[in-house]
Amino acid sequence: MVCLGNICRSPLAEGLMRRKLNFTKYTVDSAGTSGGHKGEAPDKRSIDVARKHDIDISSQRSRKFTKNDFEDFDHIFVMDQSNYDDVVALAHNDEQKQKVHKILEQAFPGENLDVPDPYYGGEQGFQNVYTMLDRATDVIAQELESK
Repeated sequence: MVCLGNICRSPLAEGLMRRKLNFTKYTVDSAGTSGGHKGEAPDKRSIDVARKHDIDISSQRSRKFTKNDFEDFDHIFVMDQSNYDDVVALAHNDEQKQKVHKILEQAFPGENLDVPDPYYGGEQGFQNVYTMLDRATDVIAQELESK
């Protein structure tokens, strides 16, 4: 799960996926393309909205997406087009590029939707992002668990 700073959207997506997948079969992590918040906890508003839905993301820490992530993960879900472009630019080959998908494409195929960054918005923006990611991660979890 990848967003810009790894403090708002991708920690929520990570928390949702961890709750929905069998932890003995899958490794779920999140990262940011900027690395500007390295080592920081998720934004308090992300922690709060996750907690309202019985998900604890408070122990997560921000990290920067690296080229090694292409080796470590089979699927890389990004939050928006900018994240997509940044991650694909780090890929060494087409096989790595094919691992990268915009997360809302899973729930809304062909619509090319972005998960908006709620950082400068209010509490409702974080709830809206949670709702979008909840729907997308439902689809992803179902697809992965059916394999």
